[in-house]
Amino acid sequence: MTTAPIDLFSSFIRFDHTGQLRAEQPVFDSERDGWQLMTFHVETDADVHGDHWEIHTEADELVSCLTGGIRLCFRPEQPGGKEEEIKLAAGTAAIVPRGRWHRIALDGPSDIMSVTLPRGSRLERRTEA
Repeated sequence: MTTAPIDLFSSFIRFDHTGQLRAEQPVFDSERDGWQLMTFHVETDADVHGDHWEIHTEADELVSCLTGGIRLCFRPEQPGGKEEEIKLAAGTAAIVPRGRWHRIALDGPSDIMSVTLPRGSRLERRTEA
């Protein structure tokens, strides 16, 4: 096997159940088995579907800010509750618990990396967006 550099901004890295790693086209498939590492350069909230909530029902998600600054926002768990927010500066990360609705808001252009099991993931449009 020959090893070659992988452009993380144009590929997703898939970890399959056999322990094999593969660089693949950057397509998020909520039916796919196996963990996925995704890296994005984002300029606006639209680049991170900021008008939607996201949930991963099968696993936690690691969200890391590599450059810039982002806010990881959590939907209130009770109706009428307040949204929770974690600020992530460059070089920091947070774990989104499995089954927790969340979204990302940008403080400016940023590079973001996330790792999760995409199976069972869903998006839901924010009503207050």
